[in-house]
Amino acid sequence: MKVLTLNFLTCAVKTCKSSSDSFPLHPKDAELASDDVEVNPQLLVNLLPRIDWNALRTTSTELGFPQLPEQPPTAEELGADEKVLKDLHSLLIETQIMEGKLVCGHCGHEYAIREGIANFLLPSHLV
Repeated sequence: MKVLTLNFLTCAVKTCKSSSDSFPLHPKDAELASDDVEVNPQLLVNLLPRIDWNALRTTSTELGFPQLPEQPPTAEELGADEKVLKDLHSLLIETQIMEGKLVCGHCGHEYAIREGIANFLLPSHLV
């Protein structure tokens, strides 16, 4: 599961639908892997407006990556600063969570990740 994916996931438990604490899901005991992918600056420029930057900052910190800036970089800043471009590319595109759990900040439900795939099936009492 790419780190980028976490920015689009929320808890599936019915009682969490109305809570802002259910997003983002928090990685726990995460085993990370890195793929070598060619840097595509245009992809990152197109992704940035769709990303919840505060959630990404939280996820980045929880996974042990360097602190991201308070505000997302603009397209011009990405083009001018190759280090920021490579750091974002590494975090969003190359980094995968292979094993571990995703934990809801509202209800505490844990979703297992095995072989890079998160299991979002809920027991019947939580649906």
